[in-house]
Amino acid sequence: MIDDVLAAAQRLVGHAHMTPVMQSSWLNQRLGATVVLKCENLQKIGAFKFRGAYNAISQLEAGDRQKGVITYSSGNHAQAVARVGQELGIKTVIVMPQNAPTIKRQATLGYGAEVVLYDPLTEKREAVTAKRQAQQGYTLIPPFDHHQVIAGQGTAALELLTEHPVDTLLVPCGGGGLLSGCAIAAKHRNPACKVIGIEPELADDATRSFRTGMIQRIDNPPTIADGTRTPALGDIPFSLIMKYVDDMATVSEQAIMDAVAVLFYRLKLVVEPSGALGLAALLSDRVKAVGRVGVILSGGNIDAATMADILAKATQN
Repeated sequence: MIDDVLAAAQRLVGHAHMTPVMQSSWLNQRLGATVVLKCENLQKIGAFKFRGAYNAISQLEAGDRQKGVITYSSGNHAQAVARVGQELGIKTVIVMPQNAPTIKRQATLGYGAEVVLYDPLTEKREAVTAKRQAQQGYTLIPPFDHHQVIAGQGTAALELLTEHPVDTLLVPCGGGGLLSGCAIAAKHRNPACKVIGIEPELADDATRSFRTGMIQRIDNPPTIADGTRTPALGDIPFSLIMKYVDDMATVSEQAIMDAVAVLFYRLKLVVEPSGALGLAALLSDRVKAVGRVGVILSGGNIDAATMADILAKATQN
């Protein structure tokens, strides 16, 4: 699988941004460690998802490109698929929940995708997608349960650890694509690197899965971290997480909001709740900061109203 990550890194050259890595003397002093932040909030479409989408879609045969691709997503993967389709001249169809953040839906439409809305309380996105796929012959590019999507996501950690070797790597976890890909890359660069996946307490299906060795499911978890509202880990990410990930940890909704606020006020970074999970774990002491710690800031797509609400509720740091 590491060969797929290394190949993805070459495929993404000139297409994905090599996002910056940031440090904060205030943060290092606060935590008593050296913390490096991989800013995937500054990636194309504002999230790491562009990496996996480009890696998967760019490898399609000409016939499949002509028919188009379809996916389901609450936002960031939707934007990524739409943007890649725009760049490569491929039709894209996105199945998106009605309650997806407005900024993400608008951006997806702006990249030229056809958006199909569904009610997550009464419909399953996989079923809605499968029906359209069968009718039109689209190729499915799932958000995380796909080898080439995972390989593309892993390039974020590959870049980080090539530039900044770390002892511990914290990675947000929703469906597990980013976490599994980054874990593969991290163990390749440094087998001793401890990889920890971070989830909201209210959406801890991956943590439960990790602890029990069986995939657990939580439908429509009520967390502010909308990127982690996936009901369960994908089969492929789950098997890779069990093999390469060292531990899982969860954070409270308050800790997530506090981390978003710290990034906004102290580092001048706009990071969405899902993207701030790793820092939330450090600031709330759910993960002890020791030595050199890498944190993947996975995305920055957040509505102004949501950001204002978070900043109003956050504890002053």
